[in-house]
Amino acid sequence: MRPALFGPSAQTRDALLSSACTVVLAGGRGTRLRELTDMRAKPAVPFGGSSRLIDFTLSNCFNSGLRHVRVLAQYQSHTLTRHIARAWTFPSPFQADSVEVFTARESDDGGYRGTADAVHQNAEILRANAPERVVVLAGDHLYKMDYRAMLDEHVRRDADVTVGCVDVPVDRACEFGVVRRDEDGRVRAFCEKPGRAESTAGTPGWTVASMGVYVFRAELLWRELARDAADPQSSHDFGRDLLPALVARCRVFGHGFAGYWRDIGSPGAYWSAHMDLLGSAPRLDLVDPAWPVRGDVAPLAGARWVPDDRGQGGTVEDSLLYGGGVVRGGHVRRSVLYPGFAIGERSMIEESVVLPGVTLGRQVVLRRVIVDEGCVLPDGIRIGIHPGEDRARFTVTAEGITLVTARMLAAGS
Repeated sequence: MRPALFGPSAQTRDALLSSACTVVLAGGRGTRLRELTDMRAKPAVPFGGSSRLIDFTLSNCFNSGLRHVRVLAQYQSHTLTRHIARAWTFPSPFQADSVEVFTARESDDGGYRGTADAVHQNAEILRANAPERVVVLAGDHLYKMDYRAMLDEHVRRDADVTVGCVDVPVDRACEFGVVRRDEDGRVRAFCEKPGRAESTAGTPGWTVASMGVYVFRAELLWRELARDAADPQSSHDFGRDLLPALVARCRVFGHGFAGYWRDIGSPGAYWSAHMDLLGSAPRLDLVDPAWPVRGDVAPLAGARWVPDDRGQGGTVEDSLLYGGGVVRGGHVRRSVLYPGFAIGERSMIEESVVLPGVTLGRQVVLRRVIVDEGCVLPDGIRIGIHPGEDRARFTVTAEGITLVTARMLAAGS
């Protein structure tokens, strides 16, 4: 269901949105995703068939009516610029003004020193239209959120900064920026990736984390970015430096979000998010015409499953099979297969993620496996059955998920 609209009137809402500048931070490599980001920026990692991680943030922007979006890229920036040029070229169903990508140099004396520095280096361009507020978003999280409600709350509270907040288990607090709010929603403390965190009052085992979604009063942001840039002790990061400093001096509030939100910080989290797409009532439903998630719009033929060489048909159970692929008498259970797959005779795929352009030979077995783009798996290979054997060739996570890339296959051939 589409999130409820905010605001006292459409005119006020439109004025608020048109006066905002939106910045998407997409410069990081995402080293915790291991080999999935060797050849691509983390926000360019595929998710949901024809989409990439960044498409969820960009779709949120345009579904929310934010029309001036600037993407700040650095690591493997060509993978982002190529995708955005293909998927976010207008005119389109989203009648937006623009999506522009600004890239940084990746040399010893250049590049972005941190998330705050990325915005600071582009401040002159971002200030050109004299925005009243700046929306700063991470480009690598999965969620569907109407930013209008957060902007409305930011204005009503006369806030200098508003931080999007979500509840997370205490034992995972070390992965996020942890927020402590008072009963009025004002942020009293912000600690990036603490060693330990306490439960929020009334919710044992849970604490409040930052979503990487911020709204700033524009003039305050430009001033604070300049101050931070001149500080030799700063790491020039929003979570580590800017926000903790602002909490003591400014009106910083937290905006609670109760929907699905996931930080794709590891191969295990990436696999789990794909499993969230499955089932009769998926936790993350991509079939939502009221809140569409845009992706690569290239037309593809429908997926097919056909009999094998013995005339026996295959089976598909609780899975997503995207266009341009074929299953020849194989069996697919609780898996996500991206466009261009080719599954050989009598192969079996269970609880796995097969990225675009993957070919499986005959009698291949995959169980709880992520197969990266363009891999060719030979006849008879079995992955995810014997973790000890898999560790000698592939990456096996603590959760027991096996990651396979073309380089790994070539090295072991």
